[in-house]
Amino acid sequence: MITLTLKEQPVVPLESEVLSPDVMASLSNAAIRALPVYLGKTQCRVEDFFTVDGEASDELEIRGDAKQVKWIGRGMSRGRINVVGNAGMHTGAYMKGGSIEVSGNVSDWLGGEMSDGFIRVGGNAGGQIGAAYRGSRGGMRNGTIIIGGTAGLEVGMRMKRGTIVVGGLVRDFAGLEMKGGTIVLLGGAELRTGAWMNRGTIISLAPIPLLPSFMYAATYNPSFLRLYAKHLGTLGITIPYDPKDGGYQRYTGDTSIPGRGEILVWKPHAS
Repeated sequence: MITLTLKEQPVVPLESEVLSPDVMASLSNAAIRALPVYLGKTQCRVEDFFTVDGEASDELEIRGDAKQVKWIGRGMSRGRINVVGNAGMHTGAYMKGGSIEVSGNVSDWLGGEMSDGFIRVGGNAGGQIGAAYRGSRGGMRNGTIIIGGTAGLEVGMRMKRGTIVVGGLVRDFAGLEMKGGTIVLLGGAELRTGAWMNRGTIISLAPIPLLPSFMYAATYNPSFLRLYAKHLGTLGITIPYDPKDGGYQRYTGDTSIPGRGEILVWKPHAS
């Protein structure tokens, strides 16, 4: 395993695309320490900001408050990154495989346009999780992102496939222009959930305010949720699906598009 311990907090965001198993898996310790990172327009070396232990491994551990360290795991296709602390913007962006685990919080654009892989965050996340970058037509295309805490604006914007699970409250525009995939809101969301969504499924275990362009269809327990719940259970996520406990209110939309997405809101039986 390669361990990178942050020496000091960068004064401005540190561009660090090289912090990836794909880059470091075959490199010696000296070569890893010499890899380029950018502080603003200034090219620096990894060793200017990190103490490096280990070499030639596709398992990386980053220790320290890396909230100013951007692009951790960008485009990675294999291996594992464990961040003991916080992580900065664009963590796991364009990810193609492997796994990233962050014990603390992350900033915006976590897993932006990822096509595969697994990301788990213990704390809170910023906005645009798994979303499309500005000017791009598609967000995440596959993979799984799990957030233990809250999340910001535009979670899953234009996502096409994959799964995003958020434990805490999500801010406005979750599922904005969603094209497919699944968003699970364990703690609910604020306003404009599913705005202009075309396809896909948003599941909320808490009541959420819905746009008037979403039409009520039925209250039932979708058969796919039984299998989905079992899959999420292997990841430590519990969602109800037993008709004895309640049902899901299904709303279709966004009819202003018109779209064929769905929002499922859990309604437990009155005790």
